[in-house]
Amino acid sequence: MTSNYYQSNSKTRLEKSIKNINHKPLVTIVIPAYNEAEIIANNLEIICQYMETLEDKYDWEMIVVNDGSKDDTGEIAEEFASNRKNVYILHHMINFGMGQALKYGFNNSRGDYIITLDLDLSYSPDHIERLLSKIVETRAKVVVASPYMKGGKISNVPWLRKELSIWGNIFLALTAKQDLKTLTGVVRAYDGIFLRSLHLKSAGMEINPEVIHKARILRAKIEEIPAYLKWHPQKAISKPLTRRSSMKILAHTWVIIIFGFLFRPVMFFVIPGIILFLMSCYANIWVLIHVFRSYYQLAQQVPFPDPTDAVREAFYHTPHTFIMGGMTLMLSIQLISLGILSLQSKMYFEEIFYLITSIYKSYQLENKQKNKDK
Repeated sequence: MTSNYYQSNSKTRLEKSIKNINHKPLVTIVIPAYNEAEIIANNLEIICQYMETLEDKYDWEMIVVNDGSKDDTGEIAEEFASNRKNVYILHHMINFGMGQALKYGFNNSRGDYIITLDLDLSYSPDHIERLLSKIVETRAKVVVASPYMKGGKISNVPWLRKELSIWGNIFLALTAKQDLKTLTGVVRAYDGIFLRSLHLKSAGMEINPEVIHKARILRAKIEEIPAYLKWHPQKAISKPLTRRSSMKILAHTWVIIIFGFLFRPVMFFVIPGIILFLMSCYANIWVLIHVFRSYYQLAQQVPFPDPTDAVREAFYHTPHTFIMGGMTLMLSIQLISLGILSLQSKMYFEEIFYLITSIYKSYQLENKQKNKDK
């Protein structure tokens, strides 16, 4: 019996080893869609055809989230998926925003890796293989397709949108202290387990910098690949500022500012505080000069005059110098103090987020082990 027991165990282990060797990673493609009836069937077909060329390396599934479209996007997507076993359509009854759509897709994904795409294919499907190759090679948790890094390219993008995106990403990269050129792009590859363990709350486009922010807190590895962002000519010419998947400019600007603050709040307080402090130093030096001049003039009339008289005389002749020196000094002290407090709050948040994520991961592993035991 003992011999049979060991032979049985050895056979089981061998079968598991063979299974692991032959196992292909599962890739989940998550695509949000809103009012895309004109292009959804054609573009989903293009993506599926491309994924079929990768089937020697990866198993795959596709999740399309119809985010409350008011046209026939949902019906067309359902019809497309009816002929495919690995394409799933999820629906929001109302439009919640890209962030909510992506989270819905993430929560229903099973993939070892998750790819997020824009349905208009402004980034061509061949980015998928390069994203997957990079995440497998580097074992990163996030890989971003970046048109702004060396080797990247942009075409047919309206000037205002292009400049806003470039400078917004420069600003976020500066505040995030990351060697990344693109923090707002939607086309990415994620480690599936890592992404599903994150507690994301953004409902709109701000979900993209939020993922970078929280991945950075957890010290996760983030990589980039050069990408080619190309708006379709008909959209770039006929609707330069009304692209279906585009952000509102003001909302996007606000998101960039907010996440810049979250990445490095000290910059928003300490740097202005230091500038105001230097201004106060300049003004207060002139205050001292005016006081000494007044004292010298009083000393010509009365031996050892009262210094407060000199201050009074100096203020009478140059009140603006006293006011500017006092106001800028008070504001600088307040801003620097707020900077220190914001840094303290940021450290507390990062510690709490790290702790909660660790607890959540432990809980997931425990449940997974219990399911295996059953």
